[in-house]
Amino acid sequence: MAKQISDSKLGILGGGQLGRMLIQETINYNLTTLVLDPDSDAPCKHIANYFECGSITDYDTVYKFGKKADVITIEIEKVNIEALEQLEKEGKLVFPQSRVIRLIQDKGVQKQFFKENDIPTAPFQLANTKEDMLHSHIPFPYMLKQRRDGYDGKGVMRINSAADLDDAFESHCLIEEIVDFEKEIAVIVSRNSNGDVKTFPMVEMEFNAEANLVEFLISPSTYPDHIQERAETIAKNIAGALNVTGLLAVEMFITRDGDILVNELAPRPHNSGHQTIEGNYVSQFGQHLRSIFNLPLGDTRSISNAVMINLLGEKGHEGVATYQGMEKILGLDGVYVHLYGKKYTKPFRKMGHVTIVDQNREAAIEKANYIKETLKVIS
Repeated sequence: MAKQISDSKLGILGGGQLGRMLIQETINYNLTTLVLDPDSDAPCKHIANYFECGSITDYDTVYKFGKKADVITIEIEKVNIEALEQLEKEGKLVFPQSRVIRLIQDKGVQKQFFKENDIPTAPFQLANTKEDMLHSHIPFPYMLKQRRDGYDGKGVMRINSAADLDDAFESHCLIEEIVDFEKEIAVIVSRNSNGDVKTFPMVEMEFNAEANLVEFLISPSTYPDHIQERAETIAKNIAGALNVTGLLAVEMFITRDGDILVNELAPRPHNSGHQTIEGNYVSQFGQHLRSIFNLPLGDTRSISNAVMINLLGEKGHEGVATYQGMEKILGLDGVYVHLYGKKYTKPFRKMGHVTIVDQNREAAIEKANYIKETLKVIS
């Protein structure tokens, strides 16, 4: 018989804010949590049952850590895949599976997977040299993305002309046609080992152009039902084609012509699902646990309108973090603050998020704008 969730040891590779919020959910199930992270002051350090400071990309470190756990999961994709493959061979449960993480680690392989499985995505070309970038069949301007290790807006640049190639990445890259999009959206889909699948309602995202980070997220979307249903179907199709166990965040564009194109995937809880903690019957973190322990999936419906704001470190501030304006925003109804346990701030560092829930969508957006202007992370 499979081990009960409350008797299990869950190993988490990565000890950042996603791991922290996952642990907050595991406490409800009496789960024992083990965390590996290279930062000795990682956000998970003081709330995990066992914390180890070490590299999540080193084979031996990941392998030895994984041997201590019953189920292993990730909160970041940049992990040692070979160690996870060996642990799987020895009978350890790794979710998402190592083959899924390997595919998603490389944006070029990810895009080829979309093409092979008829998943709508922007035209692309792989580029290994500056020569490839100069003679691409995709005309200037285009987006250039590093195939590996890009995150939170890093590893992406716009190439307007051949002159920009002097500063282009010196690594294997992906060239992508620029999408004339109306809105960036996301759907989080969950799948357990039985093959049960559920999606969270589609959300709309607003970006901080300077940091290229999600600054503002609105749930649920007000797009017509047929567009939302199409986005959710695409997410389910991807989860099925990958045969993934766990959570999958599918980031997409709605073009001005009404098409939906997949941008990229994250095989874990994601920034576009933070509002589910207060805004939905089950949170993305609760759903991830249900998925990887092969439990019945929870009710993903929205309870209320929810707006989520990322708290980013202010420009010009680097040092011990202070949160200016906290008392003012806590005077508003339906406001939930989540700080990530990071002692030091720096420009655009993700320090926390705030979710605003309100039965009136416009009122939620109005409060969100006030909070954006009022709550500042400074040093």
